Amino acid sequence: MATAIPKQYLPLCGKPMVSHSIQTFFACPRIATINLALSVEDYFWRSLTLDSNSRLNLHYTGGDTRSQTVLNTLEAMRPQVAEDDWILVHDAARPGLTASLLDHLLDTLENDAVGGLLALPLADTLKQSNADSRVQNTIPREGLWQAQTPQMFRFGLLQNALASFNGAPTDEAQAVEALGLQPKLVVGSLRNMKITYPQDLALMEVLMQKEIS
Repeated sequence: MATAIPKQYLPLCGKPMVSHSIQTFFACPRIATINLALSVEDYFWRSLTLDSNSRLNLHYTGGDTRSQTVLNTLEAMRPQVAEDDWILVHDAARPGLTASLLDHLLDTLENDAVGGLLALPLADTLKQSNADSRVQNTIPREGLWQAQTPQMFRFGLLQNALASFNGAPTDEAQAVEALGLQPKLVVGSLRNMKITYPQDLALMEVLMQKEIS
């Protein structure tokens, strides 16, 4: 993003990007607690005093990888959750999650034996390049999906999957797949895009402002 501050704190429609995701979870009565995983060097929240009854919990549990951060945070949450409680892992850089998308995920997976994730079927042709940035291969897009978040799994299953994975999985679903299980793909939305480049943030601002106006 070429900015001096972490992208999750960049302003989006007048407030930090991460606030949009937190607000979506707060607005859902089906979400019992919201657990924010932070780097130990993160001082953005240091001055915040949370009410004792707040559903928001802060954990300075950031690790070297995404999976280690999630695993550290699950351990910090352990006293407050049961083995079969549902855990939803969401990227702070996906501020476009809506209440309807969240409810769609919960409705689809609440009785699922494994769990799953929001994702989008690929619409574009995929090209694999060589070292010179020339097309080496065209990859058929049939059956291919672009993973999004939240990714939703039971506490015990998710912790076991991450702890036993050999290496660093790119997301929670990959760790669960390594146990021989098949997470459910739940159709997401382009609005739930991950903010990676400056133009992504500009597009999200336009989408949100259009909905407000």
